[in-house]
Amino acid sequence: MENPLLLFPQLNISASKDKSYYKVMKSTTKEEPHKTSKPGAKQKRNRLSLLLQKSEFHEGDHLGKPGNLTKAASVSPEEAVKWGESFDKLLSEKAGLDAFTKFLKTEFSEENIEFWIACEDYKKSKTAHELLPKAKTIYETFIQKDAPKEVNLDFHTKEVTSQNIEQPIITTFDAAQNTVYRLMEQDSYPRFLRSDPYLNLVKGRNPSRPTLRRRSRSFTVNDFQGVRPDFTAW
Repeated sequence: MENPLLLFPQLNISASKDKSYYKVMKSTTKEEPHKTSKPGAKQKRNRLSLLLQKSEFHEGDHLGKPGNLTKAASVSPEEAVKWGESFDKLLSEKAGLDAFTKFLKTEFSEENIEFWIACEDYKKSKTAHELLPKAKTIYETFIQKDAPKEVNLDFHTKEVTSQNIEQPIITTFDAAQNTVYRLMEQDSYPRFLRSDPYLNLVKGRNPSRPTLRRRSRSFTVNDFQGVRPDFTAW
């Protein structure tokens, strides 16, 4: 009897194809857990990021909302009114400085007050040995080109300040500090006095229950049955 493989050679080809196909499927099956594990890890990171964002929201980091200055610094209306007398009066009080700093963060210009505070600390240095490291830190943070918190200075002021960095003295940053001070006094300070958080302080308001604030739990359809939307809050 003749060999069936000789009579039907296609059977041998089919068998070899089946073996190769099995090998491909087997290798694919081994790789699939690795592929599925990556999206799973990514989804976990996304969920963790979302939870952190929600946590930060509930901590009251959105300082543009009315009442946040009241929560951050408990002051009487009389104290708040004094802040409106002059910019110097505002910065001379810790609560006023804190409130103004939080306001600048809502305008993304907090680098101005941070630079001013750094200069005040610099001028309190008691020895010449302390000046050089502080001067370099202030310069690299706020003044040099493309500094992480670069303040807006005119060309002349920046040049004079830069030339004095290698041998700093107690008055090295005076010109730059005065420039930033005037900028805040003429620009940011008037807006602060017109802001809702400051006006709430002056009027003695302390809204402990902000309208339409997000909750930590998930809402369902049943939570909104029979509830009429109040668009006046927006």
